[in-house]
Amino acid sequence: MYVESLKGRDLLSIADLSSKELYSILELSLKFKRMYYEGYRMVPILVNRVLALIFEKHSTRTRISLQVAMHQLGGTSLYLSSQELQLARGEPIKDTARVLERYVDGIAARVYKHESVVELAKYSRVPIVNALSDYEHPLQALADIMTIMELKGDIKNLKIAFLGDGSDNVLHSLLLAVAKLGGTIYIATPLGYDPNREIMALANDDAQKSGATIAVVRDPIEAVSNADVVYTDVWVSMGQEKEREKRIRDLGGYQVNKELVSYAKKDYIFMHCLPAHRGEEVTDEVIESSNSVVWIQAENRLHTSKAVLASIIK
Repeated sequence: MYVESLKGRDLLSIADLSSKELYSILELSLKFKRMYYEGYRMVPILVNRVLALIFEKHSTRTRISLQVAMHQLGGTSLYLSSQELQLARGEPIKDTARVLERYVDGIAARVYKHESVVELAKYSRVPIVNALSDYEHPLQALADIMTIMELKGDIKNLKIAFLGDGSDNVLHSLLLAVAKLGGTIYIATPLGYDPNREIMALANDDAQKSGATIAVVRDPIEAVSNADVVYTDVWVSMGQEKEREKRIRDLGGYQVNKELVSYAKKDYIFMHCLPAHRGEEVTDEVIESSNSVVWIQAENRLHTSKAVLASIIK
């Protein structure tokens, strides 16, 4: 029960996956969820395997979903904050990687700089999972797409609107996934907040193959009009606190509120990767509405984590 082609591989970016592999992980995630609700919470396929979790940033969903996923697959996990490792005293990442690979069967790293997970992968012989970097958040995108498939069906028939910071790591991974699967995504963001150029180039290449539609616009109404999915993320991420006033000022016109979502389809779903700053990027009225699926989205982090770990850990 895994995606055979991924055994022993790293997952640093959604770009690391072919369209077929991405779809296979999503199908496996949905299967794990069905089994979970049929009473098969324990699927012991990673017995005696150990996952190390190196976390430089705080976490609720990522940490807990990975730890519970590893437990339900029959393995164990070790939570290692960067302050508890010799990394805090200047040990190079490459040295840490070459030590840990002799103790554990996989490493998930939540880091400030994407270069850190790249270096871990370069020097480690066990699989590395990007559990969030400043560049991407692939685990979140997998849960996002799973949620959309579960609730709205074939992504090729859907319009997804993302409002806010287009350079957001969550948006980067979501954009790549939508491009691989042939969906439509409109990103409404102000000047200076466009997606990373490299990410856009990768997404456009995949869109040419899949038939996906990608649009970066300034008008939030244009993005949300007739949308099946409305998605936003925080305007001030961890590490951006010094930019708070400027970011809130720049992004203030992109708040997801009752007036804006009135332009979406009546049965639209609202998504947010959480934690949400109510009153900033989204109003309480929207996140608590019957259209909001943020709690299903959060739960699906568990099932997609199981699919990834079952597939990559040998």
